[in-house]
Amino acid sequence: MTRVFKRLLSLLAGLACAATLAATPASAQTLDAVRERGFLVCGSSNPLQGFAQQDGEGRWSGFDVDLCRAIAASIFGDPNLIEFRALRGEARFASLQTGDIDVLTRNGPWTQRRDTSYGAAFVAASFFDGQAFLVPQSLGLVSAYELDNVNICVTDATGDLQRLDEFFFTNQAAYAEVVYEDIADLAVAYQAGRCQVISAAGRQLQAIRRQMSDPAAHRILPERISKEALGPVVRQGDSQWFNIVKWTLYALINAEEVGVTALNVDSLLSARTPAVRRILGVDGDFGTPLGLGPSFMADAIRAVGNYGELYDRHFGPQTGAALLRGQNALWGNGGLMYAPPIR
Repeated sequence: MTRVFKRLLSLLAGLACAATLAATPASAQTLDAVRERGFLVCGSSNPLQGFAQQDGEGRWSGFDVDLCRAIAASIFGDPNLIEFRALRGEARFASLQTGDIDVLTRNGPWTQRRDTSYGAAFVAASFFDGQAFLVPQSLGLVSAYELDNVNICVTDATGDLQRLDEFFFTNQAAYAEVVYEDIADLAVAYQAGRCQVISAAGRQLQAIRRQMSDPAAHRILPERISKEALGPVVRQGDSQWFNIVKWTLYALINAEEVGVTALNVDSLLSARTPAVRRILGVDGDFGTPLGLGPSFMADAIRAVGNYGELYDRHFGPQTGAALLRGQNALWGNGGLMYAPPIR
């Protein structure tokens, strides 16, 4: 009986091991799959001005799109080897789980539930945001703490109303809510004079502002009354792929810190500064342990620029609706944007 029992235990252990291997997602070979396919498939949520938008010929551009281009450059040395897909609702997680896409660059704020319940893993924060206020320049306001006796357009979702109540109660100021179901209604009501202020996530306010006939006539006040971190998301279970996406983003942030740009990346190959030489792959090989080439960080920077260049390209003055860096400034400049050192 003992021998039979041992054989039974051995058989059950083998079956359990096989079941575990069968349940292991294909994500454990994401890099191999991307290389075999020949291009990166990148997903994002609904098109949003500044982050992801299409032109008349169907070409994608934006902050999120350039993050995808940076990852493609890290892998292939070519930022154009991507396919960009706009996904809607929670279905974006299913597309990630099934392998239809390789990475999400924006799928809603980083929360405990999203990070643990959908087989997904948030890699790092590429954009910090929160609920904010859009006002006409004619009001002469420079801070949300000046708001008082105003009508505010807001959606009845995701806790925005509750946060408004708490903010105005704390500051002993008065406001009247003008509530809508959809974010698109806020811009219509605001421009029709139904409210003097819109309150929503800063990125949504930026998209609304950019679509106005005179974006410069409106401003987003600097304060945020909630905290939201957004960034690339990958499938759980593939630490190699997780690290590739993470260190591609971190390379862009570190590059801004040490002054490496898309324009000077090649001329700095002969630089003597150790931090610069490590980023460019001149000293040390930080790519091979990830399955990439030694120059993967230089390739990403060459393709899209450093984090500051990326931000300025899509939110800078040349867009006609400049968005202050604020929390997205480097940690050394009073912001939250930080990357561990490369060494």
